[in-house]
Amino acid sequence: MADPDYKPFKSIHEFLTAVHIYADEAKQGVTRYVEATHYCAHCLIYDSHEQDAKLIGVEYMVSKEIYDSFEPGEQKLWHSHEFEVKSGMLILPKPAGYTDEEWETAELHAMEEIIHLYGKTWHFWQVDAGHEYPLGHPVLMGSAINADQLDLSEAMAKRNALFGVDHENKAKARKGLQSHQIHPSKTVLALIGGFC
Repeated sequence: MADPDYKPFKSIHEFLTAVHIYADEAKQGVTRYVEATHYCAHCLIYDSHEQDAKLIGVEYMVSKEIYDSFEPGEQKLWHSHEFEVKSGMLILPKPAGYTDEEWETAELHAMEEIIHLYGKTWHFWQVDAGHEYPLGHPVLMGSAINADQLDLSEAMAKRNALFGVDHENKAKARKGLQSHQIHPSKTVLALIGGFC
């Protein structure tokens, strides 16, 4: 058999990691999150970056201009990335061959773009619930918009140790990033106080 040409995979240009929050449970006051390792053209979400990682979801990202063109009902399914970026929750793990300074500069440049994007995320596999297979319906995921929704130090501890980063230092470095005006009343989870 000839080697397939993996053209769609060749457009992957970002490697990100953060956590995603279950939108339906958050509406009931429960904050359950799962590690979300992204490989993006559109983002393929895995439960880790290891060779045996499970594909657990997909995230689509669009500009604010595209988001603003959506009907209000559609806008409610999307979330802002502002808190993920500014809190240091979202990182681009450093590949080999870069100094820390080079990578911090490259990562900050990427975050200047991501902070303006909206995401629509569906997870198909609840590995954090112990599921061995992708059972049930896809689940809409969201993102916290402030530190009151989850203990960032707890949520980021494993990731910080694994990649040798500190989300608090990332937050300090990103403090000056300019974001756009977010419309929390129009984004996913807005009605539950503090999620979008």
